[in-house]
Amino acid sequence: MTNTATKTDLNPTQKLLIKSAVVDFLLGALKVLVGIVANSHALIADGIHSLSDLATDVMVWFFNQVGMQAPDDDHPYGHARFETFGTFVLGVILIGLAALLIYDSVDRLMNITTVEVPAWPALAAAFISILAKEWLFQITKKLGESTSSKLLIANAWHHRSDALSSVIVMIGVLGAQFGYAWFEMLAAIGVALMIAQIGWSLTRQSVDELVDTAASEAWVQSITEHIREVEGVRGVHSLRTRRMGPDVLADIHLQVNPAISVSEGHHIGEWVTRTLLENFNELNDVIVHIDAEDDEETEPRNKELIPPLRREVRNQLLAAWKSLVSEDDIEKLTLHYLNNRVDAELFLTREKVQDDIDRETLKDAARHLPWLNRVSVWFG
Repeated sequence: MTNTATKTDLNPTQKLLIKSAVVDFLLGALKVLVGIVANSHALIADGIHSLSDLATDVMVWFFNQVGMQAPDDDHPYGHARFETFGTFVLGVILIGLAALLIYDSVDRLMNITTVEVPAWPALAAAFISILAKEWLFQITKKLGESTSSKLLIANAWHHRSDALSSVIVMIGVLGAQFGYAWFEMLAAIGVALMIAQIGWSLTRQSVDELVDTAASEAWVQSITEHIREVEGVRGVHSLRTRRMGPDVLADIHLQVNPAISVSEGHHIGEWVTRTLLENFNELNDVIVHIDAEDDEETEPRNKELIPPLRREVRNQLLAAWKSLVSEDDIEKLTLHYLNNRVDAELFLTREKVQDDIDRETLKDAARHLPWLNRVSVWFG
């Protein structure tokens, strides 16, 4: 008999965030309480930093869950940018927290004569914090890199900032105990500046992604080199990239031989897509446009200069040839749209065409058409 169990197992990210939340709460409470008892303003600031980690752990949990949802009708590219938005919010919170800590520390520094010297328990609490937060940094960063989660990596550096701030607290407390009370206030300001720097970095990176900033030039150049190695590719232009959470999306225009079939051009595009996805792990989606020419160099088109479509091309050619060729005489018409003009290839049924008509006669009769570049006439 097989037991059926309900699947309630947490994923690795959720398990890590629970550990992180427990540690952050215990450390935050420990540092704030010891800071009050031991008269250490820097340790209290550090404790507030740890408690802010607890709040961000909850936020990371929420945005990570949303970001992992599959694409839907409203979000066809997925929900990864919710994680990016979460990283942005985390950065703003850190900057705001840093500003409050700096303001309070400067105020205390201006009233330094009323500040009491911190006691030794502040050193012990700071040392415990360094060990715990460095451990959280290592395991969070490792999981973030393995899952390509920028939000987790950002949270890992939040842990590292807390560990480093505790080092500054220790230095400040020691300085105050040796008779330099202002040293501890400077340590608190140093902690706040460190928090602000990390917040700014996270915010800037998130904004870059939210406004579709391209991948690095070196990365794009590497993609271009791989594309050019695919048989049939004559050129690459209008290569655009943007980030979507841990993934990169690419939009590529490929130039191929204008005389090949549509299916062959499509097949070349399929090979380019396969090559890129196999060689670039960050690439999640590749959109390929097949071009017969480098349309980046084409002059901007207005409505009057755009060549007509097939039906109008056929009608105007028949009108130009009048009694020379009828609609039934045309077996096949192939059009090549290049440089804002049309190259036309006609396959005519010899039995239905007058014996005295040759290629030059048909070409001369159609030369007045402004959109026509060249006419090739073939007899079946």
